[in-house]
Amino acid sequence: MKVLQLCSSLKHDESERGVYAISHALIKAGHESIVIASADEDDELVTRLIRDGADYYRLDMPKKSWWALRHIWALRRIINTHHPDVIHVHSRTPAWVLHWALRHIKAEHRPKIVSSLYGFYPLNQYSKAIFDADVLICASQSIENYFLKKLTKKHDRQLVCVSRGVDVRKYPYRHHSSVYWLHQVFAQYPELEHKKWLLFPTPIGNQYGQEWLVDILGNLQHKFENIHIIIMDEDPENKQTQCVFYEEFLQRLHALNLDKHVTFIGRNPVDKKEWLASANVVLALANRPESIGMTALQAIHLGTPVIGWAKGAFADILSALFPQGLVKEQSAIALCKAIKFQLSNRIRPAMTHEYVVEQMVAETLAVYQSLCPYCKLVNKDKHDKLTVCLSKE
Repeated sequence: MKVLQLCSSLKHDESERGVYAISHALIKAGHESIVIASADEDDELVTRLIRDGADYYRLDMPKKSWWALRHIWALRRIINTHHPDVIHVHSRTPAWVLHWALRHIKAEHRPKIVSSLYGFYPLNQYSKAIFDADVLICASQSIENYFLKKLTKKHDRQLVCVSRGVDVRKYPYRHHSSVYWLHQVFAQYPELEHKKWLLFPTPIGNQYGQEWLVDILGNLQHKFENIHIIIMDEDPENKQTQCVFYEEFLQRLHALNLDKHVTFIGRNPVDKKEWLASANVVLALANRPESIGMTALQAIHLGTPVIGWAKGAFADILSALFPQGLVKEQSAIALCKAIKFQLSNRIRPAMTHEYVVEQMVAETLAVYQSLCPYCKLVNKDKHDKLTVCLSKE
């Protein structure tokens, strides 16, 4: 079986999309993998793909850019060269390029199309192409529920939920940060020493819920004098462009004399795992329902408590893995009560084998196999575990 994965990028959302993990499993199972994305060939992830034996092509198809349509003929040539059995498209802009690339290919020669839905996409013209597929893979139960309600008979497509998974080798349970790392942190941020860390792992914005942090500090700083909030966004002194929400948040902190309880560590720190593992609590407070909640998943797999609203992917994840962290009523009182209980009792999530990348890969390959039942695994004896996973589906 030949599978072509079509992406707009390989970098910023690889943990959610698992392109490399799927490609690696395909090749290990004796299939062929082709990947098309915008990353340069010297990119670390591309190097790993090529080293595994995948064919990689660079086509720049940035999100929401109609300039991507200039690659229609290049994509058609790649398809005609490899004749893939399945094309898995991971984004809406590449879906449009694929739509036009397949336009003149006869139905009997067209590959099977799989589309992954990573968000609560509106059913507008821009999203139309990604629904033109044989199977739609929803990246979480919340996304599947959303589209079951939204899609009508006109959009009659098979929906399959394949939840995103965490690589437990990178995020092992009860991972402890090294003393060396902690010394570095305290040297850079001395205000964090001997404090209880509440980690807010998202930037400041109109939908991420930073306004709740003011309520948390205002209500709990007297009970827990060593409480401290860590925000994964740029420091106000270093941030060159500040949005209205950022300015408003900072002004409220200063007005209430709470700024000394907040530290900014920068967006997407390279040692994100260490911060997640070392925090007392990770906060999941997005005002809009999250579609995947990957950071919350990573924290739970590390054994760090997560407290978040009971909506979207956070509700799916916490209900299954850490129900103690669910805050069903979206209010400051309910939120502070949950955090107070956690800081006083320190209950860690149990070790889990759910929401892992191996499960996500096996279920994705099972979708491919269902579309191409004539394609058999090569070296079956060497890959019994994967074969069993597929057969169970």
